Amino acid sequence: MIKVNSNKAIRNLSTNILKANKTRNIIAIIAIALTSLLFTTLFTMGLGTAESLQRAMMRQAGGDGHASLKYLNEEEFNHIKDHPLIKELAYDRLLSKKVTNEELLKRHAEFWYYDDIGLKFGFIELEGGHKPVAENEVIMDSKTAELLDVPLKEGTPFNLKLEIHGKEVQRDFVLSGWWKSDPVFNVGQIFASRAYIDANAEELRSTYKQDFDQTGVINALLKFDNSFDLRGKLDKVITESGYSLDKKASNYLDGNVNWSYLSTNFAMDTGTILALTAALLLIMLTGYLIIYNIFQISVMRDIRFYGLLKTIGTSSRQIRRIIRRQALFLSVLGVPIGLLIGFVVGKSLVPLLMDRSMHANAEISVSPSPWIFIGSAIFAVITVIISTLKPGRIAANVSPVEAARYTDGGAKRTGGAHLRKSTNGAKMPLMARANLGRNKKRTALVVISLSLSLILLNTAFTLSQSMDMDKYLSKFNDTDFLIGHAEYFQEHFTGSDNATTESYIQAVQAQPGFEEGGRLYSGRDLLTIEHKDNSEGYEADARGNLPTVTYGLEELPLHRLQLIDGELDFNKLASGKYILEGAPVDDHNNPQMEYTKYQVGDKVTLHNYMGSINNPQAQEYTSHEFTILGHVSINSTNSGTSAAYFASFYLPADIYKSLVHQPAVMSYAFNVSTGQEDSMESFLKKYTETTELTMHYKSKSIVKNEFTGMQNTVVVIGGTLSLIIGLIGVLNFANAILTSILTRRQEFAILQSIGMTNKQLKTMLIYEGLYFVLGTSVCSILLGSLSSLLIAKPFTHLMWFMSYKFIIWPLLAVLPILLALGICIPLTSYSLSGRKSIVERLRTAE
Repeated sequence: MIKVNSNKAIRNLSTNILKANKTRNIIAIIAIALTSLLFTTLFTMGLGTAESLQRAMMRQAGGDGHASLKYLNEEEFNHIKDHPLIKELAYDRLLSKKVTNEELLKRHAEFWYYDDIGLKFGFIELEGGHKPVAENEVIMDSKTAELLDVPLKEGTPFNLKLEIHGKEVQRDFVLSGWWKSDPVFNVGQIFASRAYIDANAEELRSTYKQDFDQTGVINALLKFDNSFDLRGKLDKVITESGYSLDKKASNYLDGNVNWSYLSTNFAMDTGTILALTAALLLIMLTGYLIIYNIFQISVMRDIRFYGLLKTIGTSSRQIRRIIRRQALFLSVLGVPIGLLIGFVVGKSLVPLLMDRSMHANAEISVSPSPWIFIGSAIFAVITVIISTLKPGRIAANVSPVEAARYTDGGAKRTGGAHLRKSTNGAKMPLMARANLGRNKKRTALVVISLSLSLILLNTAFTLSQSMDMDKYLSKFNDTDFLIGHAEYFQEHFTGSDNATTESYIQAVQAQPGFEEGGRLYSGRDLLTIEHKDNSEGYEADARGNLPTVTYGLEELPLHRLQLIDGELDFNKLASGKYILEGAPVDDHNNPQMEYTKYQVGDKVTLHNYMGSINNPQAQEYTSHEFTILGHVSINSTNSGTSAAYFASFYLPADIYKSLVHQPAVMSYAFNVSTGQEDSMESFLKKYTETTELTMHYKSKSIVKNEFTGMQNTVVVIGGTLSLIIGLIGVLNFANAILTSILTRRQEFAILQSIGMTNKQLKTMLIYEGLYFVLGTSVCSILLGSLSSLLIAKPFTHLMWFMSYKFIIWPLLAVLPILLALGICIPLTSYSLSGRKSIVERLRTAE
């Protein structure tokens, strides 16, 4: 056999075949574009979300420095600043322990000095004005300026109240510059000049090592050459500068790495890798199904042509090259379209992902990274090449004789065709079923392609509906509303200085719709416990007692405690002889009993100083013995102190108040009647903004909105991907039907020549479409159920706020759309296949 070895001939053949298959080309280009669109959407969402989260975490961490050394004085700063590992070093100094202006109670602010490097690390870019130079000049974020009622104008005067070494001082300043507040960083920032430090040097002398007062301390932010092994580099800076890593050493330096860089120091976990791999394989399978089907149908339709090429000396390798060149040429047209549209779709979905994360309202950063386009293009082209391997092999291996005898169901078998007898006659449903059975592989591919999108859609809805609102709400709000001091919600509860006022509680109780409520008491001057053996790490007082936190609960919060073990007998608790110990729980509400100190039935003696604990020896001292009745869960609604304590306990409010000198209300939980939630929330909002500015609230409706947003995000993202995959499936379906009609035009002409009407022919094609729909429905329901049980169900067990629900209604809801497609696509394809007469079609050469 003479082999044609001309590249020019191969190119010409590929080009001519492309010109002769315009419909096939359009479908293939759309399929390739949709495949690359899916890859680009996935990569854009992944990299865009990672980039935005990284940026948000850096802002939340206070900057993009690699590490920081905390609580330094000037001497220590000067010792470490010249270490060779440090490439950049920021000098940040805290100028007061606290800014106490009442306007900043609900969003507390900090008063610092940052040098130029510190401002750069902290993403501080002025929108107006200039950096502070004079002693009385400061810059601040726009939200802080708004709360202080300071117009964004250079030279605007205002007053700050500052807590400095235990004393409150008032100082007059002028605004020299400002920047837009970062929604992620919910802390006000006010920065003074270097001249301010020089003028108040004595006042800003650091006493942290003596009294832990942070006024005047220096935080040094460091940057190294890269972000690898940050902990090791930081430890080296500390030790090689002559300081210790031992907390008990006199020359100990406290330092930590920037937690927003932790992802660069660890490989992705196995679950993340598997999820990403599964997503890539799913997209490759989806693209493969249609691109393979398109080229397989095209090859089969042109199989006689490829057989003729073999007769004139074209080699198998050259035929494979002809098909591969066609695919790559179509990829050159389809892939760029998919890349551009996919980037737009992925970029639009990133804000949805971010809004449902802990960094909602963060600045969204989706850079058009070349890796997005390179990775997506590579995967798309690989998918195209893999999809054309088998069709190319079929065309290359067919013999001229087999090609000449080829029919839609495949080459005729040696020994004659298998004849099927039927007593039912030429009924349209039976003919349609027999037609689909002639090419079972193509039928299966179309059914699987259509089913994939439905399975993904059902999985997305399953995950969405499995989100348990009750679990989610119980983590944050177990009543309709929780009110308290603004500092309690922003920081922590300290006692009578940030207690919930009785006037606020009474105003709530007087509102229409109020049903029931209860106070939760606590405070710093409360109870201590006798020294125990497992008390390492806790500092005892002058009498050897360890710190505890004890809460007094009125009836509503008391009855909402979640029992872990023991019993919750309210009569026993009311006797004053029993007490409950609190136990922390993890995200899945599993108790962490290793943090508890007592067993049920143990005796506990609590001591109380009936006055200030600052001088316990001079105060009246009482003791009370209790028996541990059980353990209850500690959650965000029944706790509220950040101070270190040995154990936590819960008592009825009446018993608690009898033990302490100044009972303070930490919070007040209450419920309202159905339909009154909105009006109560409007009242609380207005009251806290106009009447008692230091008070604040949390509502169940806010948490519900967050939860609903998470559900919608899963549905939107899953639905978008399902829609894209669904378009590929429908395109595959349309291509299969249209190609089937085109390759069977002569067959249809024979049927019509022996009496089949045009109406009967259309009916047969509709039945073929309906069989596709039936196969897709059965496949989707079976595989969708398996996907729900084997994929969605295990995933819900990983998320603490999910309770698995088996649902199938999304699949059933889409079936009418499938039914309409099963009827419309065959009829439309038939009308597009041409209007040649029966005689003309019969004369078509075989």
